[in-house]
Amino acid sequence: MRFELTPRPNVSPVMRALAPGAAFVTAFLIAGFVIWLMGRSPVAAFDVYVLQPLSDPWSLQELLVKATPLTLIAIGLSYCFRANLWNIGAEGQYVIGAVLGSWLALKTHGTEAGFWVLPLMLLLGIIGGALYGLIPAFLKTRFGVNEILTSLMLVYVAQLVLDYLVRGPWRDPKGFNFPQSVTFDPSATLHPILEGGRVHFGAVFALIAVLLTAVILGRTLFGYRLKLTGDAPRAARFAGFSSNATTMAVFAISGGLAGLAGISEVTGQIGQLQPSISPGYGFTAITVAFLGRLNPIGILIAALVVALTFIGGESAQIMLKLPLDLTQAFQGILLLCVLAADALVSYRVRFVSRGGSK
Repeated sequence: MRFELTPRPNVSPVMRALAPGAAFVTAFLIAGFVIWLMGRSPVAAFDVYVLQPLSDPWSLQELLVKATPLTLIAIGLSYCFRANLWNIGAEGQYVIGAVLGSWLALKTHGTEAGFWVLPLMLLLGIIGGALYGLIPAFLKTRFGVNEILTSLMLVYVAQLVLDYLVRGPWRDPKGFNFPQSVTFDPSATLHPILEGGRVHFGAVFALIAVLLTAVILGRTLFGYRLKLTGDAPRAARFAGFSSNATTMAVFAISGGLAGLAGISEVTGQIGQLQPSISPGYGFTAITVAFLGRLNPIGILIAALVVALTFIGGESAQIMLKLPLDLTQAFQGILLLCVLAADALVSYRVRFVSRGGSK
């Protein structure tokens, strides 16, 4: 006995709309069962993971702070994924964007440079991420190298470069030998939107990216080009769309947004370079992109949901003594549940005997 998935002739729009909610509930039930097996109360875990962060003003600000880089990176990844190209190296592009933008902050440190420093740092962050994203794109278009492997391996190169810089030439000489750069000057810092708040202007960049991407993907020829390239590559070639040009373009956009996320996080949240400037935003953003079904508005909502699990996971680690790795496991379970729900909405499960009878 085996089972097959056959396409449904008519997919219900209601079921498709309800699928993410059902997947979210299923993921919570699975996570609750795991927490119960660990000897903790699932109800208490739900309260710590969800209810408390949503009822605390500080946690709500932190929710937006953590959702900002996830949104920027996931929006960039959606360009690649829509074209059926796999950029798994956004984490490395995030790091390189932060490194290149921070170079200017360190060069101008203590010089009382003007207002031009921060905009140029953001631009350098975008350029750094885009150039780093173009490496796997070039290798794919020129030599046919698989972009999954190259983009992923380049993540570790970027992390080692950052580690070398903050432990070597860029280390703060007055930092008591800690692996970190000097604290950036105020002119090189992304200030909070509200005085005394936690949410910086990177959140505005994320909203702009969401709105622009919604227009580009839904209203422009470039958006149609990505959809056609991903759904029907041969038809895209017959229409005159170059697959190589599309590959280079989407990897540059994806890397540029990841680099913007990196430099925004360093200038707005951290204030200096450190070996760990990301808790894995680049990899988590892959989950966010698919949770949002590669739709800009969906990605924004998914980023908020996943950011909630980050905050709840940190609280659960303190209050319930649950391991922080459980948060990453939950994010993986959530992605699997969403993919399974989409599959069950679009396909019908049929059981087939070995003889072929249904």
